[in-house]
Amino acid sequence: MKTLGLIGGTSWHSTVEYYRDINQAVNEHFGDNTNPPLVLYNLNQSLIHQYQREGNWAAIADMIIDAGKRLQLAGAEALMCCANTPHKVFDTVNETLEVAMLHIADATAQAIKRKGINKVCFIGTKFTMEEDFITGRIGQSGIEVLVPEMPEVIEELHWIIQKELTFGRIEESSKQYVLDTINKMISQGAEGVILGCTEFPLMISESDLNVPIFNTTHIHSQAAVDFILGKD
Repeated sequence: MKTLGLIGGTSWHSTVEYYRDINQAVNEHFGDNTNPPLVLYNLNQSLIHQYQREGNWAAIADMIIDAGKRLQLAGAEALMCCANTPHKVFDTVNETLEVAMLHIADATAQAIKRKGINKVCFIGTKFTMEEDFITGRIGQSGIEVLVPEMPEVIEELHWIIQKELTFGRIEESSKQYVLDTINKMISQGAEGVILGCTEFPLMISESDLNVPIFNTTHIHSQAAVDFILGKD
């Protein structure tokens, strides 16, 4: 098996899901309790949120690069950021480090194409909804990606992520708000929904909607398993 480096902590609640998904899938592959070689570096999310508020993405890139270098020294043969928003600085990080990074949008686009779906909606942080570093990369695969149109909806979803989900809090009123937002985009033709923040799967499950859910945490974790096991 190949050694994979995980850059986590944004938030640690979703990083736990990555760790669980990857280990469980490798266990199932071997049919026993064989565990994969993983190394984890936990980022300080409070500091990252501060840099986000300041618009200091160069500092965030530096944090991730430092984590990546430490993981390389620990033997990682590839790396992944266990969240969507850090992919805003993916190109800078990927060009600096010696080993490749597994991009969450590439894995997600492949999962959507396998379902034969051409139009989806996307929810995440305001950075991933307002900018195209995730949705645009998915769109390069010929998939149309809808995001909420109203600025106040984007802000509310961002608030739910940062003030509730990253602390492990699931509020029923917030969950209903998220579902209402998704259902509005389904009414606009979305055939599936991308949970484009790795905290949203803590709140939203397949049973909550009547369209396929693309859980980026699970999808990215499966890409990790494919790398570890040497699959294409």
